[in-house]
Amino acid sequence: MEFTYYKTFPTELKEEWNQLLSKSVNDVPFLRFEYLSDWWQTRGGGEWPQEAELAILTAREGSELVGIAPFFLTEQEGVKKLMLLGSIEISDFLDLIVPADREQAFVTALLQYIKNQLIPLGIAVIDLHNLLEDSPTIKQLCEAGKAAGFEVNKTVLQQAPCITLPGDWELYLESIDKKQRHEIRRKMRRAAEADAKVEVYYTTDPARVEVDTQAFLGLMTQDPEKAAFLTPAMREQFLLSVQTAFKHGWLQLAFLTVDGENAAAYLNLDYQNRIWVYNSGLDRRFMEYSPGWVLLGHLLMWANENKRSAFDFMRGNEDYKYKFGAVDRLVCRVTLTK
Repeated sequence: MEFTYYKTFPTELKEEWNQLLSKSVNDVPFLRFEYLSDWWQTRGGGEWPQEAELAILTAREGSELVGIAPFFLTEQEGVKKLMLLGSIEISDFLDLIVPADREQAFVTALLQYIKNQLIPLGIAVIDLHNLLEDSPTIKQLCEAGKAAGFEVNKTVLQQAPCITLPGDWELYLESIDKKQRHEIRRKMRRAAEADAKVEVYYTTDPARVEVDTQAFLGLMTQDPEKAAFLTPAMREQFLLSVQTAFKHGWLQLAFLTVDGENAAAYLNLDYQNRIWVYNSGLDRRFMEYSPGWVLLGHLLMWANENKRSAFDFMRGNEDYKYKFGAVDRLVCRVTLTK
């Protein structure tokens, strides 16, 4: 394999990048070329300093692109690290970009390249966050890392609950706890029968994307923790990501309105036949309508009716996710230290 090291975003690789991702072991939206270029523009909404350096490594066999290590280089507490673009806060799942049948050869060659070419330049750690526990990358990194003389550590970061959908709303409801099934039905029925007009609205008009995104961010800021999270740089990141998702057909931005006012909203990605639940917002003035539960119920109904395979809550073990029938997966971190 022949490696190329990119210190600027290789825009000429956009189509090849996304084509390779579509064949890779984990085709997640956070590895799309468009998402990561937006992420790099804001350094993850200000999570990383502008001094961080791009360090994308690509591998070819002849003219064929067979692997991408979407890295950047940063320093923490005086230690130089290679990390995955998208790390850590706002990109729930990350990975190397490589098909399953090329992964072992790619990871082995990648670590040898890093050992021979980058370790001598002062890079001390390869620090990879947000790897799904079932990713074969973890096994390959551990085996090839030890063989190459690295000290390898794997740790569990957090849970990532997910619902596998049957493709039928009633079958889905029958699959969850009886008490929770009753609560979902009761709350959705009560909202439908309320004196106020309760409706679900999806952003579909290009002219409304920015307005609706600002409305969504306004709902987010009603939560003090989310308000502190939404710095100016993070707001810029959200606006870029939403515009990109809409442009490429992945955006599911949904609102529950009560008499025309926004009561709750979900910002999801509709990608690779599954719904990825990214963030949410709520106006507590409308709690009598259970707006969060009601909107989530409508989104799950839509996902089943439209034959999405899964409803992925991604990182975080909030209680409501399990009440809707989600089952845990784990998100891991692998470090390789020379």
